[in-house]
Amino acid sequence: MAQLNAKIHEVIVTTLSETGEPHSAPMGVMEQDGTIIIQPFKPSATYNNLKRHPQCTVNFTDDVRVFAGALTGHRSWPTSACEVIEGRYLSDALSHIELERLHFEDNDPRAKFVGKIVSDITHAPFRGFNRAQSAVIEAAVLTSRLTMLPAEKIQQEMAYLQIAIDKTAGERELEAWQWLVAKITDAGIELNND
Repeated sequence: MAQLNAKIHEVIVTTLSETGEPHSAPMGVMEQDGTIIIQPFKPSATYNNLKRHPQCTVNFTDDVRVFAGALTGHRSWPTSACEVIEGRYLSDALSHIELERLHFEDNDPRAKFVGKIVSDITHAPFRGFNRAQSAVIEAAVLTSRLTMLPAEKIQQEMAYLQIAIDKTAGERELEAWQWLVAKITDAGIELNND
């Protein structure tokens, strides 16, 4: 459970596989007392990579297709080499943080990676999320929990989020939304797309 003084950020965590391939996944990470706490579910590629390799990046992006894509099989996002650690970051990230592991707790059902910030680089200004971008991120969280939540909850939440998509979505947000809707309906959950 998050402590009251912890900040939670919805980000993309990029880790390296055993063969050195970057793996990017959306996660809510905590920033607390100068450290970043990442708690991947087990089993997962992020868990395997963080357990094996003591470094990773936290990417801040306003391209919500990256969040939706990681959950729907659209993972071809360019990466660049990190400056301090052995790792990669999203080339189009607005900023990224490079982390070095302080400690790793192999808990169930989520491990706990605590990393110190060794580099914090801003590439472009963040101008804030519009309502559709926020809706896509919330829908991505729902999609990541299809086996944990009742279908009715997902249907209700998606119907509410659809309002923001209808009012403020641009091309990127519409594409990401369509990927998530397809993933949810492929799981057998009917959505009202009026």
